[in-house]
Amino acid sequence: MLGLIFGETQFPKEILKKIKKLKINFFIIDLSTNKIFKKEKNINYVSLGQFGKIIEIIKSYKCKKIIFAGKVKKPNFSSLKLDLKGVYYIPKIIKAAKKGDAAILKEIIQILSKEKIKVLKSNYYNPELTLKKGIYTKTKPTKENLNSIKHGVKILNKQNSFDHIQGLIIDKNNKFYKEGRGGTKKLIYSIKKYKDLENILIKFPKKKQDLRIDLPTIGIDTLKDCKRFFIKGIILKSNANIFIDKKKCIYYANKNKIFIKVI
Repeated sequence: MLGLIFGETQFPKEILKKIKKLKINFFIIDLSTNKIFKKEKNINYVSLGQFGKIIEIIKSYKCKKIIFAGKVKKPNFSSLKLDLKGVYYIPKIIKAAKKGDAAILKEIIQILSKEKIKVLKSNYYNPELTLKKGIYTKTKPTKENLNSIKHGVKILNKQNSFDHIQGLIIDKNNKFYKEGRGGTKKLIYSIKKYKDLENILIKFPKKKQDLRIDLPTIGIDTLKDCKRFFIKGIILKSNANIFIDKKKCIYYANKNKIFIKVI
């Protein structure tokens, strides 16, 4: 029996599709805002502060392995329903929340590990959703693009482990825009919309990020935003980004002369 603790985004839906295809028995703890998985079997709803109940649900299914996927929005801590374990752990969760949404999940993983419940890497059953090193499009980066990419990667590597940055956009003049908590879309919409700037999107996991949770995700909406804002290429990290609708995205990138390179 596999436990699936799901939040928002498309990624959990892709995992669920694969789990069903592999005919693996599963249950879901749905932490999404709008109860995205309400039509699924073995569905459970619980407040983020009810850790005793979360552990009770997992153990009731005799489950030893869990997958986390999707974003869990930072809750209003003053309105959380707490059980006894929640009262004990909530100060740690509040402290973690100051570091970002992913830190909340990381703290929950540590709580589960104390209960001898193993958390698998989120793409454990979906390795096809990550990419290996290489160029995946007909359009290739120019020498000038490669210099910009090198500079952008250096900037990302200088960030400390508590930054919320999962990427940046850099232009041919090495002017860059860093991603904040608003995510990739907000980052893209913040740049100057000039075709001749040769903007490049670099999307990496946060420094020292726990790759069991919150892997940075790219999909067709990202590609469409890139086209709209004249972003010439996307740089991803080998086996560390979730790439939704890969064939559709690569087709779209080729059609619009956007390169996709994995380093």
